[in-house]
Amino acid sequence: MEILNVTYKCKEGMREEFLEAILAEGLDEASRAEAGNIKYDFYLAFDDPDELFLFEKWRDAEAVKSHNTEPHFRRFGELKAEFVLETVLERYSK
Repeated sequence: MEILNVTYKCKEGMREEFLEAILAEGLDEASRAEAGNIKYDFYLAFDDPDELFLFEKWRDAEAVKSHNTEPHFRRFGELKAEFVLETVLERYSK
């Protein structure tokens, strides 16, 4: 099992717009529908209005590798370029 904790530090005041764009384009649903996805959920930080957290759980490393080749993953990267200053990724294998 692969667990990814991703913290997005958004440009000032743009967190909600970033999340709305992700949801409006169905990028979250497309990721959840992938083979090997167990969980894919976003959370808002209460102590930082510009921080967005993504918790991902995948069956294995191959599922994550496959996810990274999907068109919706590339689109997510385009949105990150528009809204995000910094991305911190923590990865755990179980």
